[in-house]
Amino acid sequence: MATLSHDMTLDILRCLSVNDLLRFKCVSKFWCSWIEDPYFIKLHLSYSLKTNTNRSLIVRYCKYQFLSVNYDSPKTTRSLKQPLSEQKKYIQILGSCNGLLAVEDDDGRILLWNPSTRKYQVLPSTEIEFPSPPIRCSRSTYYGFGYDPVSDDYKLVRIVQLLGAKDEYFHSEAKVYSLRSNSWRRIKDFCFYFISYRQLGFLANNVLHLLAFKTPESSKRDLVGFDLRSEEFSLVELPDFCLDENIYFDVKAMGGYLCLSATYWELGDIVADVWIMKEYGVKESWVKLMSSTYPDLLLCSPSEVPLAFSKNGDKVLFHFKLNRDIRDSLVWYDLGSKRIEEVGIRGVPIVYDVDLYVESLVPLNLKPPRGKFSLFNCILLWKYEFLFLEIKIDVF
Repeated sequence: MATLSHDMTLDILRCLSVNDLLRFKCVSKFWCSWIEDPYFIKLHLSYSLKTNTNRSLIVRYCKYQFLSVNYDSPKTTRSLKQPLSEQKKYIQILGSCNGLLAVEDDDGRILLWNPSTRKYQVLPSTEIEFPSPPIRCSRSTYYGFGYDPVSDDYKLVRIVQLLGAKDEYFHSEAKVYSLRSNSWRRIKDFCFYFISYRQLGFLANNVLHLLAFKTPESSKRDLVGFDLRSEEFSLVELPDFCLDENIYFDVKAMGGYLCLSATYWELGDIVADVWIMKEYGVKESWVKLMSSTYPDLLLCSPSEVPLAFSKNGDKVLFHFKLNRDIRDSLVWYDLGSKRIEEVGIRGVPIVYDVDLYVESLVPLNLKPPRGKFSLFNCILLWKYEFLFLEIKIDVF
């Protein structure tokens, strides 16, 4: 009987969906060991990221219900069970990276959740180590979640700031949670101000980002990055037009790039531009991706969010919240024709939140890869197992 080579077998399996691979784990203990091998998990994830496959949208509605939507075929949807056994718990997504979601419930518990494998882990709680604050003060909290390729670790960053009235009191605390050690630790304090109740970070180039002020009185927002590898904060330069107080801008991450949306008045029209930083950290690499005039498309307000590029990069997916039709919607914006096409998703309610994630086998109990050799051993055992089954069939 003709058999596939090791490389051909790997090429086939790395292209499969997570659901198919989870079903194949039931074939035998060898298949199970093979699919759970850290080397294969990284191989499968790397292929998905490189080819823009196995991508899904996770839609949250009614504050506690989740729906997974196939990115390439939006009509394909499936309901997701909450990571906690309690029903109707309010859950907010804090960040997404490589198929893992950092989420928080209304009791303040933080979890890491892989919706594809339906596994989750509750993070240990950590106290806020503040001296006694004054009675009247405002509290701001930042969360960011990402992957550190140097230590092969997933990290959640939390920054909490207390600011007293008239700035007579200020305290800032930054901590990092490590999935590999399953513990929190204090890091160097954040020396900027983010005057908002809650802010969520966005990940690009293994760096978490947020918009902040150098002083509480400042009207100029700076883009600050936290490198997950060195665990250092630094400024990321924005285009010069961001200094114009008549321009409203916001920064997110899209397709691995920093993405800046800017809205301003020009000759009586509202103009919306989208810029991306082609080379991370290089100010001159900011390039304009698209420009549109209201009412065709109004970006950069809190109600329109660029989510991702299409598979071939010629379209951008936007999430419109409470637009002119008084309901949320997802639309494709064609960069060439500048046309808008609404994305119909079955079973989605009027109002919802949406995030992009890649379906993966990434586990919550990180283990060092055993190497390619161990995976090939599994392949050989699998072949011998099938040979043994053939012999038994011939005997009977």
